[in-house]
Amino acid sequence: MHAQKSKSRIRVLIQDRERDQPDSDHYVLQKAEQQLYKLVGVSELKTFIREVYAWIHINRCREKHQLKTKRQSMHMIFKGNPGTGKTTAARLLGDMFRELGFLEKGHFIEAERADLVGEYIGQTAQKTKEIVQKAEGGILFIDEAYALARGGEKDFGREAIDTLVKAMEDQTPPFVLILAGYSREMERFLAMNPGLPSRFPVQLDFPDFSLEQLMKIAEDMLVERDYIWTWEAKDRMQKKIHLQRPGDGASAFSNGRYVRNQIEQAIRHHAVRTMREKKEHDKDALRTLIGADFK
Repeated sequence: MHAQKSKSRIRVLIQDRERDQPDSDHYVLQKAEQQLYKLVGVSELKTFIREVYAWIHINRCREKHQLKTKRQSMHMIFKGNPGTGKTTAARLLGDMFRELGFLEKGHFIEAERADLVGEYIGQTAQKTKEIVQKAEGGILFIDEAYALARGGEKDFGREAIDTLVKAMEDQTPPFVLILAGYSREMERFLAMNPGLPSRFPVQLDFPDFSLEQLMKIAEDMLVERDYIWTWEAKDRMQKKIHLQRPGDGASAFSNGRYVRNQIEQAIRHHAVRTMREKKEHDKDALRTLIGADFK
């Protein structure tokens, strides 16, 4: 019964979206690809988004010819270190699923262990159900999901996992659950819970960025903020990244987040330096970062 209502609701949503969208054969895909173009790396995500769009589009065509269509499970695992784009990807998927009618709202709800796990019997299931209800028709993104299984057999985290699994099957309107975290910890988490991997048919890796990719992210951030930098500033930034970036997937480095923090710190240093000069500044002075700004 729930499945029939859900399918009917999705069909109505799709029809509404089609009426509201600009006249373009693949407007939603084009819009998503514009956002994807801004993301460095994440090749698996880009491939997956095109697959999902094509599947939903072809299902629409099949329905017009009275061919059977069946909703697929889109619950996902995101594996990768901090700053590799996992949260950004989840938000982008929510927007696309909403515009395609796959999700009713496409809004983004982020949660962690403390939001789901209670301190006494019965509290965990209630807290988890409340979070799921907030995510109805949207994306529920649980970061550091492996923390749910850290407390041993008597820990209430396992109750949260069981409640989530039940909601994945029963919730109406449906939602998409994304469990995210460090690659190694997520692999151990899934290995400890043998029934979980099959419930998450989509598992995407978000690898660490290369030095060249991190510098591209830095340059994009400068453009977005209307700054430029000198060759000396660029060289200093590159050296800072090289010194901080570990190899072999180590989890201490925060990738794009580290770059953002360094750029924003340099902008503050630039502001202090420029203000101390106590003179009228031209446009170039107000937007140029120099080596000294990257201390």
